[in-house]
Amino acid sequence: MNPSSKLALLGLSLALSACSSLEGDKVDYKSASKSKTSTLVVPPDLTQISRDTRYTAPGTAVSASGYQSVTVVNQTVPTAVAAIGDVRIERAGTQRWLVVDRPADKLWDSVKEFWLDSGFVLTLDQTSLGIMETDWAENRAKLPQDLIRSTLGRLLDSLYSTGERDKFRTRLERNAAGGTEIYISHRGMIENYANKEKTQTIWQPRAADPELEAEFLRKLMVKLGVSAERAKTLVATDTPKQSSRLATINGQTVAQIDEGFDRAWRRVGLSLDRTGFTVEDRDRNQGTYFVRYVEPNTDKTEPGFFSKMFGATAKTNPPQKYRVNVQSQGDTSTVTVLNAAGAPETSGNAQSILKVLVDDLK
Repeated sequence: MNPSSKLALLGLSLALSACSSLEGDKVDYKSASKSKTSTLVVPPDLTQISRDTRYTAPGTAVSASGYQSVTVVNQTVPTAVAAIGDVRIERAGTQRWLVVDRPADKLWDSVKEFWLDSGFVLTLDQTSLGIMETDWAENRAKLPQDLIRSTLGRLLDSLYSTGERDKFRTRLERNAAGGTEIYISHRGMIENYANKEKTQTIWQPRAADPELEAEFLRKLMVKLGVSAERAKTLVATDTPKQSSRLATINGQTVAQIDEGFDRAWRRVGLSLDRTGFTVEDRDRNQGTYFVRYVEPNTDKTEPGFFSKMFGATAKTNPPQKYRVNVQSQGDTSTVTVLNAAGAPETSGNAQSILKVLVDDLK
């Protein structure tokens, strides 16, 4: 098929799609690593930086087919299915997370299989930290189901693109009762024109989508044994928004949350995942998240997300480490930013980090 024919068909398809709507599932992902489309190039300030060797996941990215072939060979005696009713969802504002009355090590393989079955490739699979992360993928459910696409199918599939990519981070954390809390956070990118002539495009960050997070939590609940109708009801149940704000205590900028430690700790961790910081480690007893941040190279025509948030920086920027500390007294929690040595961070970056967290916590 020559280029002019492709363009003609594409134009007809777009015209027909004007009166069409999304049908079927809300999500239908196709990882960039599996598709024939061009790979998403992430801006330098959003690239996952190299971790210390103790945080490096062994092996390479795992595909669904590869994972299934390995599990067939290494199949073990199946364990008894956990009783239905040990999964619940908690919510504060736009944030939701699952609480499962099972140990994390008994859930890991099921959660991993869930993402592979959902069409993703895992780029991070770190059992020691309880974190797994997907590759960038496209939600094909957002494409219009017009006559041409439904008729010709895969033949013209490469002509269609949503112009958006998503990736998801899942964090499993043990709780005091011996169960597991599961957090899913979303990060998104969108393709925009890079010049007025509209001859080039660049990928830029877009806001996290709490409804996408909720949809995958719902699907994961079903995977873990909850009925589809029950999971839908639980995810849709609303709760009042919780208050969060910036404040100054003893000359230091802090964030205050009108919640006790347990919920504040969970919500701050999810916000850090959502807003793109790399959580290297955490110490719940001390209320501390150890995070990493790479300042962007501002020698670019279009500033990235972190460049806009933190302002201009030097051309070469080594990674910076911070500690985000949560301390509580009664039903109020205070969040502070410390430097790598554990002393109060006095730079403007501390206030910027806290502002991002407060905005997400609302």
